[in-house]
Amino acid sequence: MRNNRAMTVRPHRIAVLALDQVVGLDLGTPSQVFSTARSTDQTHFYDVRVCTPGRRPVRSTAGFQVVPDHGLELLDTADTVIVPGIHAGNALTLGIVEPEVTGALRAAHERGVRIVSICTGAFVLAAAGLLDGRRATTHWAYAEQFRRLHPRVDLDPGVLFIADGPVLTSAGVAAGIDLCLHVIRLDHGSEVANRAARRCVMPPWRDGGQAQYIERPVPKVTDTSTASVREWARQRLHEPIALRDLAEQARMSVRTFTRRFRSETGLSPAQWLLQQRTDHARLLLETTDLTVDQIAHRSGFGTTAALRQQLHQRIGVAPSTYRRTFHPRPELIDT
Repeated sequence: MRNNRAMTVRPHRIAVLALDQVVGLDLGTPSQVFSTARSTDQTHFYDVRVCTPGRRPVRSTAGFQVVPDHGLELLDTADTVIVPGIHAGNALTLGIVEPEVTGALRAAHERGVRIVSICTGAFVLAAAGLLDGRRATTHWAYAEQFRRLHPRVDLDPGVLFIADGPVLTSAGVAAGIDLCLHVIRLDHGSEVANRAARRCVMPPWRDGGQAQYIERPVPKVTDTSTASVREWARQRLHEPIALRDLAEQARMSVRTFTRRFRSETGLSPAQWLLQQRTDHARLLLETTDLTVDQIAHRSGFGTTAALRQQLHQRIGVAPSTYRRTFHPRPELIDT
């Protein structure tokens, strides 16, 4: 579903399907995030519009009505369909949706349209039969209810989002932003996604899954956050960085730093650092003409073999394959 940037002649069309009791934040997320995805000359890559069944007004959970400009016919010309979360209705309680909604979603899916859900929007996709036999996720608080209604779906409530072919699902609320940024990254690469994330004042990739958000006490805010150390490390990814170096920079013992770091990020320092190095290598593969060997050194892997191993483990492709997919002019690069 990735767009060829050099050949794009119109914005990618996104239809947001709002049902009754739509979650307000989920509804606004696609238009807000995708509107920030632009070329360097400020050309918008996406055209986001909202529809409802029969073009009828629907109630939101935020206390306002949504009065749409479009009905379900909007799905007929969409490149991507997004279903925001809902907090009531038959999809949540009985596992069914209106036949016209099921028909419109299935027709779009059969045409090869990318289908996305945010939070409990996964209940709608499952009720339409689009998640049977697929991996999917939803808000962790609704996991057991989802499993009871849809036992044929391979539900994983521990992740922020899942892409299973052309069907993508996300966890609750803010995870919808993560998923929208992921879609931008798929379509236009890391550079565009990172710019969009900065405009949204969001990290381009959040560490850990939604397991770190499942009902645990919120730690007291202190002046001993590891955020400054993480930024310090990001500026030195090309250098060897040991756990003791990080702890010393934070002025903590190794044990205290490790505990604090995991509490704040959901990852160990080593896991986090490896993820940062991988993300930096991906950005260099997409946006520079450096050789793979040079990128391995600049991202801190040291050798091409180490970079190749990490990329394969994380995204399942070799550096040269990744570059051919995401670099705007891969044919000019000797990898």
